[in-house]
Amino acid sequence: MISRRAIIPAGGRGKRLQKLSGDLPKAMFAVNGRPMLDIVLENVGFIDDSDIYIVVGYAKEKIIEHFGNKFKYAEQKEQLGTGDAVMKCAPMFEDFDGTVLVTFGDMPLFRRDEMEKMCRQHEESGADCTLMTAENPELTLWARITRDENGKFAAIVEGKDCTPEQAKIKELFSGVMVFNSKSLFKMLPLIGCNNVQNEYYLTEVAELMVKNGMKVDTYLTKDGNDLRGINTPEDLEICEKILVERTQK
Repeated sequence: MISRRAIIPAGGRGKRLQKLSGDLPKAMFAVNGRPMLDIVLENVGFIDDSDIYIVVGYAKEKIIEHFGNKFKYAEQKEQLGTGDAVMKCAPMFEDFDGTVLVTFGDMPLFRRDEMEKMCRQHEESGADCTLMTAENPELTLWARITRDENGKFAAIVEGKDCTPEQAKIKELFSGVMVFNSKSLFKMLPLIGCNNVQNEYYLTEVAELMVKNGMKVDTYLTKDGNDLRGINTPEDLEICEKILVERTQK
């Protein structure tokens, strides 16, 4: 059986939520009365606690005090992007050869069963990387999945960078990714930060893998609302409502 680990970047400050959350790190802000990171960790509960790595940063002590030594931690002292956050785990993964699930501390709507199915598909297919995708016409600014003439993954195009033709693509990128550990940490050092934010984006890894002859697959999740993260008070209201509706069902 293939070993599994998870990496959860949770070091952000969440400036647009500060009026509501005070000095808490974004991932610890309450959603329906619970820190959203609590919900995220429940959703990756099919992976052993000792194999879950939380990347902390802003107000890291708030997260560590809350969870104690139940999980492992890596520190991202500067907010230099998702690729940099995952790279902070590299020393702890040197001897690991297995599956790595990457999801985020501010995205509590991803379902446990869908992420577990995605890991299983990834392992059975022998892919180097599998991207979770979905369709949701309400999320017009989300990144699109582009494909080549054979229907295989080509690239992730940020919503703001889409051409009018690309903006019509229905398949959206969720942010959740599964990797073969060795492939991930081989490619990570190759990503650049040539963008407005001067950050290292994990999304670049998938395209680099394709260019280097590696296998990149996708997994289409059934509910497009899974993609919603929490960045604003409005996002919070929507996500809380969705979580309540799911509980009632």
